[in-house]
Amino acid sequence: MYLDAEQVTTSLPWGALVEALDDIFTRTVHSPVRHHHHLHVPGDPDATLLLMPAWIEGRYLGVKQVNVFPGNSGRGQPGLTGHYLLSCARTGHHLAQFEANELTARRTAAASALAARYLSREDSRELLMVGAGRMGRRLIPAHRAVRSIERVRIWDIHEAGAKALAAELRDEGLDAQAVPADGLAEAAGRADIISCATLSPEPLIHGEWLTPGTHLDLVGSFTPFMREADDEVMRRGAVFVDTREGALSETGDLIDPIASGVIGEGDILADFRDLCGGRHPGRTALADAERAITVFKSVGASVEDLAAAILAYERCRD
Repeated sequence: MYLDAEQVTTSLPWGALVEALDDIFTRTVHSPVRHHHHLHVPGDPDATLLLMPAWIEGRYLGVKQVNVFPGNSGRGQPGLTGHYLLSCARTGHHLAQFEANELTARRTAAASALAARYLSREDSRELLMVGAGRMGRRLIPAHRAVRSIERVRIWDIHEAGAKALAAELRDEGLDAQAVPADGLAEAAGRADIISCATLSPEPLIHGEWLTPGTHLDLVGSFTPFMREADDEVMRRGAVFVDTREGALSETGDLIDPIASGVIGEGDILADFRDLCGGRHPGRTALADAERAITVFKSVGASVEDLAAAILAYERCRD
């Protein structure tokens, strides 16, 4: 069985995918640290092979392979390609292969939606999407799957991109508007949920802008040299992550404020295993829960890829 990007999309509706992620974090999943291998490419910059395995004993074994070839850009070809292979963990037989870019994008957006279900206010109505690219287009419907979002505001470093996405959403009947280049602070102060998916090396969201009760979802900053939120965000917010190990080693949004002493590792209140396993209820457990500012930082995990692949396979098989 092979599922291309369109088939992956059809096989992973938001509601079912959020539930699949919620479930897999309550299970025993083996997920070794991802493997990085560097390849010499004659006449081009070095390439990188990434391997991300995860398995549930006796059930499923999955591995994502991502090839990063920077030299492709000069030939007008994509620099990144990915595939996901799902096998039986009892016999080793291959079950299905998936186009991994869409699989990854959808499970990433669904992880943000899962966090919002635990951490945002139930009456959240306005979403600010920071970043109008590939992930922004998935994060908006994912958040709408768990909260009754009535208004979407979109900011992007390229205002034309924000306007284009807002127009697409209006065509779908949603109240959506682009935020002017100089309007991010005002929009952040109005939003109930702020979702960020950018490649910014410097903080875009400032803690002094945030209104009590806001939930902040940080998806970008997947290296130590990227930031989407400043130190004041982390100081004011109740901080949650998808996985502690990944978040503490991969994102500048946490590495920098921890290194400067603004927060400590102990200030990370819970990860998905705590939230999904019932060891931390999320927003409802916070002091003055209605006014608390919550921050969720994700870096991605192979267990999420496995959950998405299993769901897509079982839906197509059935």
